[in-house]
Amino acid sequence: MLSWLLPAGSGLLLAGGGVLLAGCAGSAASGGASATGKLQVVAAENFWGSIASQLGGGKVAVSSIIVNPNTDPHSYEATASDGAAIARSQMAIVNGISYDGWASKLIAANPASGRVVLDAGKLLGLKEGDNPHQWYSPSSVQRVIAQIVLDYERLDPKDASYFEQRRALFETRELAEYNRLRSAIRARYGGVPVGYSESIFQPLGEDLGLRLLTPYSFAKAIAEGVDVSAADKQTADRQAEERAIKVWVYNSQNATPDVQRVNQLARAAHIPITTVTETLSPASDTFQQWQAAQLASLRAALHAATGR
Repeated sequence: MLSWLLPAGSGLLLAGGGVLLAGCAGSAASGGASATGKLQVVAAENFWGSIASQLGGGKVAVSSIIVNPNTDPHSYEATASDGAAIARSQMAIVNGISYDGWASKLIAANPASGRVVLDAGKLLGLKEGDNPHQWYSPSSVQRVIAQIVLDYERLDPKDASYFEQRRALFETRELAEYNRLRSAIRARYGGVPVGYSESIFQPLGEDLGLRLLTPYSFAKAIAEGVDVSAADKQTADRQAEERAIKVWVYNSQNATPDVQRVNQLARAAHIPITTVTETLSPASDTFQQWQAAQLASLRAALHAATGR
């Protein structure tokens, strides 16, 4: 439940689960660079914020709201400073698909005619109930990259060539190790059966060509914080006990009792375990450093499991 009031004169109010703003954001989001000479961009989460910052280079100032690896974006409660950041923004990036509804509410409460809003879920044509963890889908990441650059060019057309150069640099150099590891894992370990605790891993696992054995309903329930069915629990447990899975992948930021139980069963069966996280960990990493480190860990687990 959101309930706070900013200092007098700020024009911002959040109360009773809703948000209101009067006369604070108009000039900042009217298009073109801000008084600092840079486009002001706010990302709800740092996985999109990291990409936006690298694409923007010296022409854009990007701040991310969710930066603490221990923060759950699903249940985050916005603060006064979050509202102020949105009010100043010329562009806002949200994940959408019911993942960060609090961010969309803040944006709606801070209307500004020139502000650009990039909702990743809407961009990708996803709907309620679809997997919201699209930063783990390389093809979705590519589409978001392209849209961020288009939006920068819309806001700052005079620097369009600069943003195109930043995009080329990011895709060819900064994402090189991320892409190399994906290709290597797909070539060597495609078809290897793995288990996974949460739907966060599904897009990447499919991109890598791994055979995802855990019932998707198990992984989706864990991600959404709802009860896992007895049948799904039995299936996940049996897959670990019988070594039907070669590797177990779990979200270390959401180790529920059901996940911990499968962790224990996997260890008892000597199944290699590797982890993923919801947001950048450590928070100081770039998107590609974070993802490459997780891919390297996964590759090591697959090697230990298969000897390949």
